Amino acid sequence: MSRRPVIAYRRDYQFPDSPSDLWDAIGQVDRFEDWWSWLEDFRLEGQTLQKGSVLRGVVAPPLPYRMRIEVELTECTPPRRMEALIRGDLEGEASLDIHPEGVGSRVVVAWTVEMMQGPMRLADRMAHPLLQWGHDRVVEITVAGFRKRLRSA
Repeated sequence: MSRRPVIAYRRDYQFPDSPSDLWDAIGQVDRFEDWWSWLEDFRLEGQTLQKGSVLRGVVAPPLPYRMRIEVELTECTPPRRMEALIRGDLEGEASLDIHPEGVGSRVVVAWTVEMMQGPMRLADRMAHPLLQWGHDRVVEITVAGFRKRLRSA
């Protein structure tokens, strides 16, 4: 029996910013495409990030594929926690937890997503460690970019 084409991720990150400041920055959904070139046609259906809000868009990583996704917030407790269901070319669950730590914050992000596109499923079967490695590098670059934007705000 073959393994399902799943990417799992869980990391803790330290930020010098307060949970409220981080939450405010995360809420700037209209700026996401400016911040991260790998997001396209990204929009929030609803006024703010809250339970029931839906984010839709395209993830276009530096690989020859694009993934359409829908992210539905199933829990949203400012400025502490978000949980979401992911549907589309990726399917799974994600969470973000922000914990006060000293004058800053510790952020725990986690998700488990299954690749639904045939070519990605095949690529995963042949090179899962490489796909996981690439995914993890994109997340690291994303977090580094987010840190930079927080410092320049």
